Amino acid sequence: MPISYTQLKELVINLKFRRKVKSFFYFYGVLQTKNTSPSQLAFLTAVAVSLFASIIVIYFTKNLMHSGISFILLFIFTYYLVYFILEKFIYRKIKLIYKFISQTKATKREEFYNSELLPQKSIDEVKKDAYKWAEERENEIKKLESNVEFRKQFLMNLAHELKTPIFATQGYIETLLAGAMNDEKVKEVFLQNASKSIDRLAELVDDLDEISKLESNQIPILKSEFLIQELIKEVFEELSFKSVPKRIDLSIKKGCEKPISVFADRQKIKQVLVNLIENSIKYGKENGSTTAGIYEVDRKTIFIEITDDGAGILEEHVPRVFERFYRTDTARSRNVGGTGLGLAIVKHIIEAHNHTVSCRSTIDVGSSFGFTLDKKQ
Repeated sequence: MPISYTQLKELVINLKFRRKVKSFFYFYGVLQTKNTSPSQLAFLTAVAVSLFASIIVIYFTKNLMHSGISFILLFIFTYYLVYFILEKFIYRKIKLIYKFISQTKATKREEFYNSELLPQKSIDEVKKDAYKWAEERENEIKKLESNVEFRKQFLMNLAHELKTPIFATQGYIETLLAGAMNDEKVKEVFLQNASKSIDRLAELVDDLDEISKLESNQIPILKSEFLIQELIKEVFEELSFKSVPKRIDLSIKKGCEKPISVFADRQKIKQVLVNLIENSIKYGKENGSTTAGIYEVDRKTIFIEITDDGAGILEEHVPRVFERFYRTDTARSRNVGGTGLGLAIVKHIIEAHNHTVSCRSTIDVGSSFGFTLDKKQ
């Protein structure tokens, strides 16, 4: 017996299709979430396809039983078909992606836990993981390229630094052997110059050896408590013979005289202060000054700063002053001596104390080198 559209509508309501429609929209809302699983997506697709097909069947056949049977059969077929495609194909591809981007191998238990107990990751989450992995690899490549370039520059600078004293010594010796040995005055001058070149070469090798040991943690950091002002004054006295000819005043900044104890390796920090203060004298102007400031950052940290009023450093050179062999003014740097490793050693020593070193400088104003240390607790 044919039924009318109104009767069909009432039949749908009476058979509680309303509940299924509500479930449809519920799972549609689930689809919008980021953690939709393959089974939920397959169920939603099967309901939509089966419901649409059953409505068409009941519209043309006017037979509720046929419509119900078609709904059930098509639901089962669609559900397993979609689930198979998603679970067995797409997520297998995703698993393959994770084999490429993951750095660790999961155990059998972890694989079962990830695949059976945890909700499957959404495509968006997999996309984010892939982007994150790609970004990390790109950063690693940039870092490696930067390290390669740094090594090239280091080897070039090292070769140049070694050639200077070696060739100088070689020139003096060859000149002496060529006949200058007979002239006592020339012989004495050339031997003195050759000796200076050898001393410079030995100093360079010693600094390289110390940096390599600091980098490989072969030199232990033996911490003890000491007054930082006393150590600074001690270094000032030892370097006064270099500051006097240029009439550079060495002093502790006013307001920083109060004794403060730090917890660090005294000998290593003395080496840091010697390098910084010696640099301030080398590049300082005549009748200038070098001052040391000591400041309490907090209850645990002390900041020590060595400041001069010398020529200063160009802004583009400041970030690189702690690199090995990096010279802001090659000709001027070689005239005042040094191996070009002093600031690199300073950086390694301070970092070995788990602290940082910094530089501030302005042309024709001066430079300030500061570092932090642990305060005596």
